[in-house]
Amino acid sequence: MTSATAAISAQQARAESGLKWVNSFAGLGPDFYTELQPTPLPSPYWVGRSRALARELGLEDHWLETGEALAALAGNQLLPGVRSLASVYSGHQFGVWAGQLGDGRAILLGELDTAAGPQEIQLKGAGRTPYSRMGDGRAVLRSSIREFLCSEAMHGLGIPTTRALCVTGSDAPVRREEIETAAVVTRTAPSFIRFGHFEHFCYSNQHAQLKRLADYVIDRFYPACREAKQPYAALLEAVSERTAHLMAAWQAVGFCHGVMNTDNMSILGLTIDYGPFQFLDAFDPGHICNHSDTQGRYAYNKQPNIAYWNLFCLGQALLPLIEDQELALAALEPYKTIFPAALEAKMHAKLGLPDAQAEDRALIDNTFRLLAGNQVDYTIFWRRLCGFMPQAGHEPVRDLFFDRESFNAWALQYSERLAQVDQGLRANLMLKNNPKFVLRNHLGEETIRAAKLKDFSGVDTLLKVLQTPFDEHPGHDSLAGFPPDWAASIEISCSS
Repeated sequence: MTSATAAISAQQARAESGLKWVNSFAGLGPDFYTELQPTPLPSPYWVGRSRALARELGLEDHWLETGEALAALAGNQLLPGVRSLASVYSGHQFGVWAGQLGDGRAILLGELDTAAGPQEIQLKGAGRTPYSRMGDGRAVLRSSIREFLCSEAMHGLGIPTTRALCVTGSDAPVRREEIETAAVVTRTAPSFIRFGHFEHFCYSNQHAQLKRLADYVIDRFYPACREAKQPYAALLEAVSERTAHLMAAWQAVGFCHGVMNTDNMSILGLTIDYGPFQFLDAFDPGHICNHSDTQGRYAYNKQPNIAYWNLFCLGQALLPLIEDQELALAALEPYKTIFPAALEAKMHAKLGLPDAQAEDRALIDNTFRLLAGNQVDYTIFWRRLCGFMPQAGHEPVRDLFFDRESFNAWALQYSERLAQVDQGLRANLMLKNNPKFVLRNHLGEETIRAAKLKDFSGVDTLLKVLQTPFDEHPGHDSLAGFPPDWAASIEISCSS
């Protein structure tokens, strides 16, 4: 092929895919990454595709149907303009400094220039990198389906998150606890930079690179910080605020992340790295969703404090730039007030209370206490509560409780508060803040079992309801029902 013919082919490929790449992270320099190509996925096939996200990325409607798209998103063919790389970072894992980590199986293709701004495109499971640390660089089908669905589910819930464009599968064997099959998740975010990126350059005494990274993040994502007297302290404060709002969103919806290591914390306050996550079934404040978390470090009720601990680690990493320990500590302080205020606001909305009153805090505390004491299904309780009427019998909600006297006392307290609220406004507020559908473990497990048999219809069905989880979706009520008894035996660990 002549150079002229190659140029024409490249133009045609770019026009076909509609992808216009930029590579700003690559501009940071080789200290931040290793350039390499993905390892091809043998005989790939589609498992799931988010056409809603494809449209947001500006992709042509038909492109996700093409062989070019399948090859590109399985890591088998680099599209024109791609500069693929794996980034280096470090981090604390389960509270212990783990040293250098990095993208052990994720490869960044670059950024797409979209209507919502640049979006990084990353292939997770695309093969071994210099940061794989004895790993094979692959992801397996089960974890890839879970990440794909939960990324889009969290977006549907209105919770800041990385997104997932698609999953491609292969019959290539991958050894975990047993032999499984390989898959690649194509995920997107404005940036995949983590707290651990900053820790890496601080702990390795590469302060010039630390400053370059911080300046890059400020200029691209936090430009207002540049006007502050101390821009790096302002950055730490801004990240603390975003993280506080993220934790409030997680707690309100009953989401457990499972592995809140500093290398799994986004500098943009996004939910990132879906491993052993879970949405609560029966409400248990101390619930541990990660079978590998033997000490319960990342239990549901510990997540807000762990987030602050991680922010403290970020503050330590930024200290060479802030140069004032007291200033760094002051930048963390907003978290302590923003998180409880944000969570309280979300609980007001879930209870259908458009304004706050002094006695509401006791009502919120009593609600959590009642749910925990009766091990009530968290999502079903809140959705049924949307139909609660102060003068009615409350049977649909009461039937969830074995301690009827405690429920009756709480219902009286709630009814008295609702007497001060317009009921139409209350119902509308509650239906917008209490989802009917979440990605429960058993739903994911059933979908994965079918997918292993090459039946991907469950992926499409779940994606449809999870992208709009507050809608009723007639005909899909079974996806909003109680978990079966066997769901309690599902074990989700860090292995993927």
